[in-house]
Amino acid sequence: MKHRLLLALLLSFCTFLLVFGQTRPADDKDDVVKITTNLVQIDAIVTKDGKPVPGLKAEDFEIYEDGNRQTITSFAFISNVGASASAAPEKGAATGTAPVPAGPIKRYVPRRTIAVVVDDLGLSAESMSQVRKQLKKFVTEQIEPDDLVAIIRTGGQMGALQQFTNDPRLLGRAVEQLRWNACSRVGISVFNRMGGPAMRGDDQDPCGGQSYRRTRKALEFILDAMGRLPGRKSLIIMSDSMPIENQETTFGGEDSVFVNTDITHYAGALRKLAEKAIRSSVVIYSVDTQGLQYNGITAADSIATPIRQGEPQIKQILVNRSNLLNRRREGGEMIAKQTGGFQVRNSNGFQLDRIMEDQSGYYLIGYRPTDETFNRQFHHISAKVKRGGMTVRTRFGFFGVSEEEAERAQPTQQDTTNLALISPFGAQDLEVDVNAFFANSQNEGSIVRSFVYLNAANLTFTPVNDRQETSLEFHGAIFGDNGVIVEQVKSGAVLSLRQSEYEQAMREGVRLRFDMPAKRPGSYQVRVAVRDRSSSKIGSAGQFVAIPDLRNNRLAVSGLVLRAAEESSTQTPILANPASRRFRANSDVEFAFVIYNATLDPVTQLPNLVMETKLFRDGKVVKSASDMAIGGANQPDLARLFTTGVMRLQQDLEPGNYYLQVVITDKAVKDKDKQPPVTQWVNFEIVK
Repeated sequence: MKHRLLLALLLSFCTFLLVFGQTRPADDKDDVVKITTNLVQIDAIVTKDGKPVPGLKAEDFEIYEDGNRQTITSFAFISNVGASASAAPEKGAATGTAPVPAGPIKRYVPRRTIAVVVDDLGLSAESMSQVRKQLKKFVTEQIEPDDLVAIIRTGGQMGALQQFTNDPRLLGRAVEQLRWNACSRVGISVFNRMGGPAMRGDDQDPCGGQSYRRTRKALEFILDAMGRLPGRKSLIIMSDSMPIENQETTFGGEDSVFVNTDITHYAGALRKLAEKAIRSSVVIYSVDTQGLQYNGITAADSIATPIRQGEPQIKQILVNRSNLLNRRREGGEMIAKQTGGFQVRNSNGFQLDRIMEDQSGYYLIGYRPTDETFNRQFHHISAKVKRGGMTVRTRFGFFGVSEEEAERAQPTQQDTTNLALISPFGAQDLEVDVNAFFANSQNEGSIVRSFVYLNAANLTFTPVNDRQETSLEFHGAIFGDNGVIVEQVKSGAVLSLRQSEYEQAMREGVRLRFDMPAKRPGSYQVRVAVRDRSSSKIGSAGQFVAIPDLRNNRLAVSGLVLRAAEESSTQTPILANPASRRFRANSDVEFAFVIYNATLDPVTQLPNLVMETKLFRDGKVVKSASDMAIGGANQPDLARLFTTGVMRLQQDLEPGNYYLQVVITDKAVKDKDKQPPVTQWVNFEIVK
């Protein structure tokens, strides 16, 4: 009976449902770069032999503004490496090919926040292949559970904040989506071959000649968004072509004609990008994805003139190719140096591990500005380390405008809601938790169902007759490729509670159910924001959801719903506990899900499935359960098998975040390559 109630909660289709939950605290933290009338504070990285150096003191540094030494008034070393960095997932710990998901994103823990910007408007097809290879390795080997990472393309409609995640499944999908852009200002190869079409100029493309401007606009958009994230951030720009000026050199064709036309300068626009990065506490690293190139004549080049007669021409080709490589990387090097980063060049491996190591920690150095600091002119900043053999990198400088003067107008209510919806950190004016998952019914089709938890103590209730009422506004969004919204739903609800319900809500919280249509299969970020209409307080949370394509008749599973097994069998589904997902050790947790498209055994005409369950913490298996057979007896719809199980939480399990993994294998399928096992995850917390 209890299992059927849990399945009814999983599968019943409606918009809102009142239930109850638990509470948890929030936190706070300051930003990094400050330019105020009382304090100029910048970040600096010190290295020796290419390795970061911690443990220095304020007296080891000298800081200069426009060549004038400043008195250091504040100093600290900030580590970006959290405790989870030493708890890397075990290789092959997860069953199948699905990586172990990272834990929920906590706003204020030590972390590296990194935007990897793939400039597909400035990459050759040759380089894009290498970018895809190196980023796949980066996602699987370099990212730690507490890192917050986004992989963003410059060449498409984009969001920015909503793409920051610590979930390797979403990052892996972003890498898979990378393709050469036909509008790129760079062709198929880094160098066009002799005898082929003329090489494009560095700001020319077949889509209107604005690719470099679009790249800069994309970077500006991303930097604006990153300024809303707390702490020190990093942006890695991966491009073949970020020049400071464009000479529009063309060469190729049968006669290898070389033409130099007008020069276009981009230094001013790049300096504005660097200034925006400084104000947003973003350090830029530039990766020259041209890599280590051979500039000479290759078998791919077609030379019409005999070699001896064409020697001057060949020498000119070598010079032009070398100059082209250098010119293309100059802009990226400039903005990296001015923001405290560096450029990686002549490397086919792109040295992403070196960049990640460089972000392990930094120094915060502050001084009191003078009146001359805020004269609206540019002020150069430099730092020195007194100890020998060390190198220090910091911001190039800033314009003399204080943050108080440059502060933008207060955001509108809609702006606040949109920011809460897209930010990777849940807005916490209201405490919100979300359990989102895929489900499908024969009548309604596919949906994303979200069980939403609210701390009732944060809500504004008004007495109405013999009840307590509050009015809420729900905003839901499903984000797809490059952060584009593929589905958005807005709805409202008025909660009207009897006195006994109100008292229970104050003790245990409020839970609601919120559905959004899932029109297209794929991997998505799902986010829900809730606003209290009376107080305008807002809270938000999100989750990764995979939407299978049920039309291909391949095995698939819905999301998992959890409930404490000790709940009374007479309890109605509306009092189940799917949103908060907090359980105690030494207890049983029931889980339920639906299996779709199971193959029927040709003899019995019933499914022949096996379920394997494992419990993970910090990427490591802490418990495995015996395999369990799943049949189709007494199932009303063999295309949708209602499935339940129980996981015992041992008494010795420590409090913290855990993942339950369920793997379903279809034994009725002989060709395992055509139907590999399918995996589903759900996270929950063990509390004292």
